[in-house]
Amino acid sequence: MQDHVAPLRLRLDGDALVANWRWLAGRSGSAACGAAIKANGYGLGARGVMARLTRAGCRDFFVSNWGEAAALEPSLEPGVNLSVLHGVRREDMAQALASRARPVLCTPEQIARWGEAGGGACDVMIDTGMNRLGLDWRSDFAAQLQGLDIRTLMSHLASADEDVDLNRLQRDRFASIRDAVPAQRYSLANSAGICRGDAYHFDLTRPGLALYGGVPVDEAADHIRPVVTPQAQILQRRRLIAGDSIGYNATFTATRDHEVAILNLGYADGYLRGFSGRGAAMAGATRLPVLGRVSMDLVAVDVNDAPDLAEGDWLDIAYDLREASAASGLSQYELLTGLGPRYDRVWA
Repeated sequence: MQDHVAPLRLRLDGDALVANWRWLAGRSGSAACGAAIKANGYGLGARGVMARLTRAGCRDFFVSNWGEAAALEPSLEPGVNLSVLHGVRREDMAQALASRARPVLCTPEQIARWGEAGGGACDVMIDTGMNRLGLDWRSDFAAQLQGLDIRTLMSHLASADEDVDLNRLQRDRFASIRDAVPAQRYSLANSAGICRGDAYHFDLTRPGLALYGGVPVDEAADHIRPVVTPQAQILQRRRLIAGDSIGYNATFTATRDHEVAILNLGYADGYLRGFSGRGAAMAGATRLPVLGRVSMDLVAVDVNDAPDLAEGDWLDIAYDLREASAASGLSQYELLTGLGPRYDRVWA
């Protein structure tokens, strides 16, 4: 029996993914370059991302929680590190103690829990100004960390995509922490932080967004290649007569006759209502504007300029991350991580 083929798919460019990592690795200078693959590889499929980047030479991967770690550990090759950014809850301890993945300890309670259990190697997060996870940089954290086998001591930049004083303040705080707390490696920079320069790289960088085609700062625009192209199948071709409306609440009314294609795509798939009247599909180089509201499972596009398109044909969805962000009001992160499970993920 033939496997089911979904009416939605993500075309994933493995060569672009690797090229993006290699550019970020080169931009990281002497620092090693890892990869954030949390949120199922930012929506692409973490296992496929990890396999391709491991072959390219990446040796450090980061997920958010132990469920994500469990899904990847069977594929983790020797010599490859996997870190769990949210640390270790009481509920995670049995898994964490048996796992090759390392917790990134974030609180005094996690440190105590890990130490009392004889947990061994770990990573540690210090908060230097973002005020999310991590030990407060002003606290007596050096005493709390005595006796821990810290492989990577890290912090996270709050505004690396902007040229603001907070970046330099966090960098300077982290540099002073490096001098006070022994660890094998020190890590601060995300995708945008890599582009801030050598002073932010330390020993290990942790890109995320830019790996997947997101452009964190202008400098990266000419170097980062798109990785993800959503594609949707035409369910029906129909004709609107001037005066007809289409979709919920009749937000679009035709002023002329229109040929329209109805696509199997909607906000349940992460193509959110911000694209209503703003997004587009592509038939080769021909742009096919979205008409009316995006609904849960369906969207309509104008196919007047594509007379040969018919039921069953596939269309690319215009999804350059910077342009789609501007059109929809969504961040590039939301555009990636919101792509849901109803897509087949097809690596090229």
